[in-house]
Amino acid sequence: MSWHHLPEHVRDVVRTHLGPVVAAHPVRAGQSADVASVLGTAAGPDVFLKAVRGVSKRMRWLRNEITAAPLTGGLAPAVLVAEDVGEWLVVVFEHVPGRAANLSPGSPDLPLVAEVVNRIGQRPGSGLKPLRVRWGVTDWWYRLAAEAPDAVVGWDTDEAVRWASRFPGGAEGDRLAHTDLHGEQFLIEASVVRVVDWGYPGCGAAWVDPAFLVLRLVEAGHTPHEAETWARTHLSHFVDDERLTAFATHIAGLWGYWAVTGDISGAHGRARLARDYASWRLALTRGE
Repeated sequence: MSWHHLPEHVRDVVRTHLGPVVAAHPVRAGQSADVASVLGTAAGPDVFLKAVRGVSKRMRWLRNEITAAPLTGGLAPAVLVAEDVGEWLVVVFEHVPGRAANLSPGSPDLPLVAEVVNRIGQRPGSGLKPLRVRWGVTDWWYRLAAEAPDAVVGWDTDEAVRWASRFPGGAEGDRLAHTDLHGEQFLIEASVVRVVDWGYPGCGAAWVDPAFLVLRLVEAGHTPHEAETWARTHLSHFVDDERLTAFATHIAGLWGYWAVTGDISGAHGRARLARDYASWRLALTRGE
């Protein structure tokens, strides 16, 4: 759906805030909104609109973006309008131009990404859901085994659950966390980096976002050793091997379960990525 598919009374509310809308360009990427469009207005610069219809996870994610934006110190696009209009939640953001970050080995974007991740780790996460609570369930490997026994062949699920159970406590803290960092979440324009899609923010340990970034570095072509070495060298907030193994094992179980029980685009690829990384971490921890 595009701007033109919104009911007229919803568009009227937006125009009340923005003035006449003279252009609308749908944004195809992402799945977190019913409508996502860049709007050109007669009164000012372009803006970015997201709209979700009906109470759902996607509406909760969009409300999270509203909550997180002022906590980021300008790293996230500013929220210009946020209004419930009947069954619709409509949010207008500052439009942030730019290209996605390249996370591959040797990319000139990596220092820019590191600087921004370090800044996120310095921000307080006051008022957001604690990561310790969000990730309090730790038996995802057992649930995965019950749903898809073939997915855990070769794994010691008891060992995996023991490691995963250590993660929530290690994630406790008072810092802002994005928790879904990957290359497309960083928008770069003339060496200025902004971070978008704050649908899953939390309050926790400053090392959690760097750990997620390590996963995405591996996805982009780094070996696990290279990714961790880069993170230890360039990121202010990293973590010891034990908590990193707990993180990797927990996320592998969680993403694996999501892959076999949901319909999230890309979930199976993410699950393989997480399993491969967790397997490497567990072997390292065992001294293999």
